[in-house]
Amino acid sequence: MPREPALPDYPGCPVTVTEALARGEVLRSPRWGLWDVLIGLVGSTVVAVVAAVGLFLMGASVAVQIIGGMTAPWLILAGWPILITRLRGNGARIDLGLRLTWRDTGWAVLGGVAALVLAVTAVTITELFVPDLSSAAGDAGESLEESGFIAMAVFALLVMVGAPVVEELFFRGLMFSALRKRGLGAVLTIVVTAVTFALFHLEPARILILLPTGLVLGWVRWRTGSTAAAMVAHGTVNVPAALALFVGVPDMSA
Repeated sequence: MPREPALPDYPGCPVTVTEALARGEVLRSPRWGLWDVLIGLVGSTVVAVVAAVGLFLMGASVAVQIIGGMTAPWLILAGWPILITRLRGNGARIDLGLRLTWRDTGWAVLGGVAALVLAVTAVTITELFVPDLSSAAGDAGESLEESGFIAMAVFALLVMVGAPVVEELFFRGLMFSALRKRGLGAVLTIVVTAVTFALFHLEPARILILLPTGLVLGWVRWRTGSTAAAMVAHGTVNVPAALALFVGVPDMSA
């Protein structure tokens, strides 16, 4: 007997879903799920590799290679959740919780500060075992120093705003909701998304930094029911890190 589709108001759904139902809106049962998460992970990785190789073979400048290589996979990480929720759900705003209130913002900033404190602690601990701790963002920032202020400013803006929006749309938006829709509990969902988020960065030395950050971001998403709040929290974490690119202190960005 075929399995019935999940109800729009599945456990742990974004607050935007419950609000829409309360307004009397008729929502479609979302038909996106974990397969779409896999498509996003694999697709963004493939695009990243193709972009990196293609830009190198084309002889692009260092700035173009770094910024282009950074943003190319975002076409999948952000584009796929937006497309699939539009085609097989109620759109990203409702299905993925893209709404922000002052209350959400308060929890987001609180979570971001907490994540930043944990990140600083994790950096201190990690440096005991990895004295020359570096990050992809930090290395990229150093490579961009000779490209001029504009290139550095664009890169810093992408770290502060672009990465939080794109990564949260995928991990605390699509992935978090897909896991909850499949019946996974809130705690396990927070853990699974945090672990995947940390591993996705492909920086083994920074796992201890990325993992607690991911846990806090997942908590913010759970506490507020808003993926937009997780974006603000993520941005709060990354603002000091983006500024640190200019002065060369250890990178704590996520």
